[in-house]
Amino acid sequence: MHEEALIPRRVRCPYCDAPFDLLLDVSQGSQLTWEDCHVCCAPIQVRIDADPGDPEALTVSLGRDDEVM
Repeated sequence: MHEEALIPRRVRCPYCDAPFDLLLDVSQGSQLTWEDCHVCCAPIQVRIDADPGDPEALTVSLGRDDEVM
């Protein structure tokens, strides 16, 4: 992991709607991972659509654990 590949992103929990910050590693390109909400501890699917060569081309989608992403 390269430090320049870490991008902070402000998101909202799909369960409790609380805002929190995620630190995204885009060095591996697009990926699907899990993160617990920092407020309600619910499991959140995090889908990252990224181009390692263009950090500006980044889309982050959050979903509940029972949603298919």
